[in-house]
Formats: sequence, C-alpha cells, structure tokens
Amino acid sequence: MVSRDDALPGRSERMSVPDAHHVSGAPLEGTFDGMAFGMFGMGCFWGAERKFWQAKGVHSTSVGYAGGFTVNPTYHEVCSGMTGHTEVVRVVFDPAVTSFAVMLQLFWENHDPTQGLRQGNDVGSLYRSAIYAYGEEQLRVARASRESFQRELAEAGHGSITTEVELAPDYYFAEAYHQQYLAKNPGGYCGIGGIGVSCPIGVLEQA
Repeated sequence: MVSRDDALPGRSERMSVPDAHHVSGAPLEGTFDGMAFGMFGMGCFWGAERKFWQAKGVHSTSVGYAGGFTVNPTYHEVCSGMTGHTEVVRVVFDPAVTSFAVMLQLFWENHDPTQGLRQGNDVGSLYRSAIYAYGEEQLRVARASRESFQRELAEAGHGSITTEVELAPDYYFAEAYHQQYLAKNPGGYCGIGGIGVSCPIGVLEQA
C-alpha cells in the first residue's frame, strides 16, 4: 500500500458521469431521499456492480474509487497502485424493500474475502476487499457480519478474512465507460466469483 506522502495528488475536477443508470434509468448521483447507501470493494468493479443492480430493492449503482489518498483519480492512476484506492461499487437501495444485511450477504457470497491485495487473477491494492459503512450502525453490523462469516469460512477450511471494514471515506466516480460496463459489453471480462460458502441472512440480521 502506498503511503499518503507518496500517493499521487490528483486534481480538483470531478469525474463526469452519465445522468442515468444504463440499466434502470435511475440517476447515478443525487440526494436519493428515503434511500440508504452501501459501498463495497470486491475486486474488479464491473462484475461486482452487476451483482448489485440485479438485486431486488436496489435503486441505483455506480462504480468508483475509495479508501485511498488521491483526489479525483483516473483509472490509470488507480491501476498504478499509487493512489491507495480500491475499486468499489456504491449501492443505493430502498430500505423498505431490502436491507443492509441483504447487501452484506451479496458481498460475502460473491467474492473471496481472504486473498488480501488481490481477487483471483487481478492483483494489486485496487482489488482488495472492503466494506465502507455509512454510519456507526452499518459499521457495527458490518464488523459483526465479518466475525460471523469468518466462522462459516473456518468450518469450510478457508483462511482468515482480510476485508477492510471502515466508515465510508470520500467516494470518487470512475470514468463514464466503467459505469454499468457489463450491461454495455455483455461479453466483457468479469472476475467476480464466490468460494461456495453461504452467509445465512438470519445470522446477518441478528448482527
């Protein structure tokens, strides 16, 4: 991981993003009154975003960069490893229809959270596993879910979870062509995949 002092400085200009989600037509940014947020790093954000936009109760998704130091980074800069950011999906969901626990279940079951600074063949700090919580209650639930899923993994013979769980840092949108990439390019690369261990929703709701 690059240090704050060594990270690229970035820029003041924000990334321009489409007005509407390519699949749902919902906005990618705004106040989203009545909705809740989640932010997850699961490796390559193309496949991770698709998992969430397909879920019931999800209003909008977007992909971007978070957890590092560089302000308004570019994809090229993030890939260099000199920003400290990881690729993330920001999820806007309707808490009257679904829950943060369901979002966590999708997160844990659809990638390998034990691999450190990689996800499958994708290697580097930008592919690390992360949950960035919106508020102290999400943070508490996310950390409890990590403990619960660790027990499930241990029983299945897997190693220790390396997932970073912190309060949500600044979120920087990725370039427009990354947004809903697999809807625009159905045959595109998707490195997302779980390790065959279920995370019971009841366990997460109790957390």
